[in-house]
Amino acid sequence: MSFTVVRACWSFWGSEMAPDTAGVFCFETLFTRIAEDGHAEWAERLRQDCSHALRKERHGQLTTWLNLLQRFPRSSEEIWFIEDGHITEPSSLFPPEYSILRDMLMELRPWRKGPFDLMGIRINTEWRSDLKWDRIARLVEWRDRRVLDVGCGNGYFGWRMLDAGASTVVGLDPFLLYVVQHEVVRRCMGGSAPNYVLPLSDSCLPKRLSAFDVAVSMGVLYHCTSPIDHLLVLRESLVSAGRLILETLIVECDRQSVLLPEDRYAKMRNVWFIPSPDMLELWLQQTGFTDISLSDITRTTSEEQRRTEWMTFESLTDFLDPNDPNRTIEGHPAPVRAVVTARRKD
Repeated sequence: MSFTVVRACWSFWGSEMAPDTAGVFCFETLFTRIAEDGHAEWAERLRQDCSHALRKERHGQLTTWLNLLQRFPRSSEEIWFIEDGHITEPSSLFPPEYSILRDMLMELRPWRKGPFDLMGIRINTEWRSDLKWDRIARLVEWRDRRVLDVGCGNGYFGWRMLDAGASTVVGLDPFLLYVVQHEVVRRCMGGSAPNYVLPLSDSCLPKRLSAFDVAVSMGVLYHCTSPIDHLLVLRESLVSAGRLILETLIVECDRQSVLLPEDRYAKMRNVWFIPSPDMLELWLQQTGFTDISLSDITRTTSEEQRRTEWMTFESLTDFLDPNDPNRTIEGHPAPVRAVVTARRKD
């Protein structure tokens, strides 16, 4: 791929005053677009919900992160591309600037989804999300599609979707650190790309929304206390005949069954229901989906999920039985993930 490398004008100076969250994140353009598409009431609700979610008292680190955002450089050009799975901004930095910026990015650890290459700084994230993208990239038509990405993390997949031709990606993730990380990446990319990460969960999606051509849910279903409700919300977010991509943990067996961990699964407290493929298909049928297709089953390995200097906490190898990598530390089957596609049935 050929491209033009530009050196943007960077400024590392900013106020150390605690900033107002209003205007820090680039949501208004999205809210305006949603209202223009005939969902004005939902746009106003999103505006209020985001304002509430971003109150400083909601997270003890939020003021620190916002101060960091104020000092973070903005690119004057929108030039980015994908290289070896990295979301890449190709500007270069002088050594003092490089050191400053790298330290700032390190303050936003842990970086879980990626990888990224921002102005020559390679962020080696916990997850090789590019490997997951390779498993879903050709499952639907992305070009000119409006995409909902529930549980999107820092928005890595949104950049891949835009690169594949999506017109707009609306990501939802209630973890504020991921929202801040996404804003950092947006600023590196020029700040105008239609890839958004709102600090919300699927509870912000109203009934009978019918606003998206594609809905994506990856790594969310097993965290839901009611997976049926999650699937219903996803269905109602879609336009008629809209497409769903669902990625989730499964248990490998040839019958309709569900694993309900008594306490933890792979050291995670908030894992509720892990279905077999047949049970997952039944859930999708019962919640109004058709053309259901199991497209991939992959065992998670340390090639895809591991500890790095950008994510120094426990990772996959810490979650598995050291004497049997086919079991979790609690004795459950080790993580296996399936990708399923479906179409909204009307």
